[in-house]
Amino acid sequence: MMDFGRMPVQRRLDAALERLDATFRGLTARPDEHNCECHWGSAEELALLKVPDVELDPDLLRRTWQASDWADSPSVIRRILPQFAAALVGGLVDDFDIEEAGRAIARGRWEQGPAEEAAAVQEFLHAWWAHTLADPGPAVPVYLVLALCAEATATLAPWLGTWEAAAHTVADQHLMEAVTQWEYDLRGEDQLPWTSWRDEDEEAAMRAELAVWLARHAPARLRAHGASEELLHHVRLLGLAEADRWDDPHWNDCTY
Repeated sequence: MMDFGRMPVQRRLDAALERLDATFRGLTARPDEHNCECHWGSAEELALLKVPDVELDPDLLRRTWQASDWADSPSVIRRILPQFAAALVGGLVDDFDIEEAGRAIARGRWEQGPAEEAAAVQEFLHAWWAHTLADPGPAVPVYLVLALCAEATATLAPWLGTWEAAAHTVADQHLMEAVTQWEYDLRGEDQLPWTSWRDEDEEAAMRAELAVWLARHAPARLRAHGASEELLHHVRLLGLAEADRWDDPHWNDCTY
């Protein structure tokens, strides 16, 4: 069996996209699938989802994955998944929509599908994540790709584990950018730094997991990358409970 994890990251990502295309080739939406012509699109556009392997124009692709009211969302998402994945990797999905894109992948219920399909989606996400961590100028920022992967899989652990193992300068630079983006929401607002569709308890658990991971694993890497003492102080506060953060004698040292 091919060990995708040992491939160079670009080759691994290319192979993952090819695997998605081969695995989901020929799939269509259900013959009786429907949507509102006024709000989603025309009957002619809907008919394209019932024909396999026809490429959709970018606007139709966007409207299709953004719609959450399909009768059979998994079938619709599986129909468009290879083209959707290629658009994500190419940076063709607006950054503002990336979290929603992760939720669209989750609506495909890929983990409940045939083993071959589930493995192909999982490998795509892992290959894209590994490639993004190694790319000094990724099409989509690392902090957004992590949010997508977390929303698509309902877990943070594997993605943080890969980041922890990526002990190189590029991954550290991405960590600096991510911490800068995230720390106020995590520290000052006590919330995830992206919009999640999960219930309050699940969201709180994911927020705590991310904050604890950053407090444990980020400081040494950030310091080696030249982070300011203020940013390092903010990261230290992430490891404290909310009440303890407010009671910290150096809380007022933080600026906003």
